[in-house]
Amino acid sequence: MAPPPLFILLISLSIASISPSHASIHTYHRDVLIEVGNSFLLAAGSEGIVASRSSLDFNSDEESVARSSQRDGHSFIRFQNISFWRSKEAAKQHKAKENSSGLVQVLVFEAADRDTIGGSAYGGKRSICCTPDLAKLEGCKQGEIIRLRASKDDKWPVVLDVHFRGNSLSSEMDDIVIDIIKTGMYNLFFITCNPELKELTVNGRTLWKNPDGFLPGRMAPLMKFYVFMSVAYILLSFIWFIQYMRFWKDVLLLQHCITILIALGWFEMILWYFEYANFNSIGVRPVAITTWVVTIGAVRRTLSHLLILTVSMGYGVVRPTLGGLTSKVLLLGVTYFLATELLHITEFVGTINDISGRARLLLVLPDVFLDTFIILWIFTSLSRTLEQLQAKRSSVKFKIYRKFANALGISVIASVAWTIYEIYFKATDPFNERWQSAWIITAFWDILAFALLCVICYLWAPSHSSQRYAYADGLGDSDDEETQSLTRGQSRGSVGMVELEREHRVDSDDSYDSDGNKGER
Repeated sequence: MAPPPLFILLISLSIASISPSHASIHTYHRDVLIEVGNSFLLAAGSEGIVASRSSLDFNSDEESVARSSQRDGHSFIRFQNISFWRSKEAAKQHKAKENSSGLVQVLVFEAADRDTIGGSAYGGKRSICCTPDLAKLEGCKQGEIIRLRASKDDKWPVVLDVHFRGNSLSSEMDDIVIDIIKTGMYNLFFITCNPELKELTVNGRTLWKNPDGFLPGRMAPLMKFYVFMSVAYILLSFIWFIQYMRFWKDVLLLQHCITILIALGWFEMILWYFEYANFNSIGVRPVAITTWVVTIGAVRRTLSHLLILTVSMGYGVVRPTLGGLTSKVLLLGVTYFLATELLHITEFVGTINDISGRARLLLVLPDVFLDTFIILWIFTSLSRTLEQLQAKRSSVKFKIYRKFANALGISVIASVAWTIYEIYFKATDPFNERWQSAWIITAFWDILAFALLCVICYLWAPSHSSQRYAYADGLGDSDDEETQSLTRGQSRGSVGMVELEREHRVDSDDSYDSDGNKGER
């Protein structure tokens, strides 16, 4: 059955209106209900929650929940200091002694039970609130949410009533704890069907807890994943450091850059782990740590893109400098860093509240455009470099660059395929019911970046023949005056592999006759 359009709108509002900076502790400060259909509502939270491993009474008091430990196996949604405020005009319409002068309902439901909310009279537009016609057909109470019982549990969806008394401006909700006994994607809405309360505002907060802490269910696997990635970077660092120290006299500038990228990658994984661990403990994302993680990640991505681009151009291999391209490459790097930083701050740090899908799209598009432009530039430059190496008959460098080109080609194909799958994944899951596997979408990009880094480390690992990868004068390469060669800093008294390759090249050239046929010795 196709999902009702009304609830696609509800979930969209929920995703758009929740600030990721609060996450498992959702804070409301004068948040206003908006009109949707025949109701006024506020999307107050949407998270994947794993079922409790131990029982917790539905009406457990706040003190007993507060005493529970972070990893006590309980899953719940707790309401704290929730209050509703109406306008003075709405309050003046009622007498001081009225028992109920306005109703606000708190709705909590699991995404799989979305069809139990709302109704439609005579096949018309679906409504959240009960109308006179629906009261006759559905047996609901006019002016309240239409709520049908779920097939497996008659307690769900949960609807809690909060009444205004007399002509008071505010009404406070009891601090209630809802135990989660079924794994699923849970949604929270504050709803009123009373047009008099259209300017209603909400204050307070809700706490959403999983069995092992406050980390949302879709993020919990990532904390373990970043531990795994940290260990992987440590192993790579150990192997690289051994080679680096053994042949430090022959290390090229390219290999120095690879060392920096390994360090940045490891540091980023460690910071992500601590960010999630802290989030899991206190329920709030620490902005400072998250900003650091995002910035380190943006620096790493920028440097890795520029490194691959300059290597593809043959810097230090077929040309000693980038010449007039230096300023263009640096400008591209700065632009890419700013675009990536802004996108990830928006997505992870949550400093921009209530960001709409269109606003996020405006931030994604520059990043996608720059990625595409860099990829095209990389492969264009790489093709020219391979042609030059082949023309010079530099077999050692040509083989390395051909392997490098194959690795880049595979990574681009994998990226395109995964992007298509990601679009399909999100398009076919409008209610985020596959949240338990959503972490793989994020993890794949870190795995791909690490795999490509491993390939680069393998191809350009420090060794006694490192200088064979470097640019050498007298091999047909043009001189330039702007930047330094990768071979700068080598001892004049040592015989490098550049000289050996030069001799090998001369010998190879002597072995061919004037007609291009191999001579006999």
